[in-house]
Amino acid sequence: MNELQFKTSINAPVNKIYDYMLGISNKSTYEQWVSVFNPTSTYEGSWDKGSKILFLGLDENGEKGGMVSRIIENNLYQFLSIQHYGLFMGNKEITEGPEVEKWANGLENYTFEENNGTTTITVDLQITEDLIDYMNETFPKALDNLKKICEE
Repeated sequence: MNELQFKTSINAPVNKIYDYMLGISNKSTYEQWVSVFNPTSTYEGSWDKGSKILFLGLDENGEKGGMVSRIIENNLYQFLSIQHYGLFMGNKEITEGPEVEKWANGLENYTFEENNGTTTITVDLQITEDLIDYMNETFPKALDNLKKICEE
């Protein structure tokens, strides 16, 4: 696994950013900031520690697909750790096999630090080699989306 890190500073309190990022009060705020990955991106499940959560979207054929994940840690307004351990394809969860094994158990960690009304989010990703260019191009755009909706 390769590790990437992204950071952004947002002129908003951490509780607002956390709420918007996870779509706690309104799922559409989550869907807005992740739309650069897939315009139909959403999630099903809970952000509670230990919970399973599905990150889903529709592919070019209108089929639902995505990742099967679990929340490893969720310290309110401080730290969120997501472990991806499977794929969702054809209305099935796939947690074994060559497609899963190359990246299974990769982590996606978010650290939040607020200072004088500005919050810095640090994102640490563990990903496969084939996704490095895509994530380097796309993740900053997603964080820009989050910044825009939080600063409105």
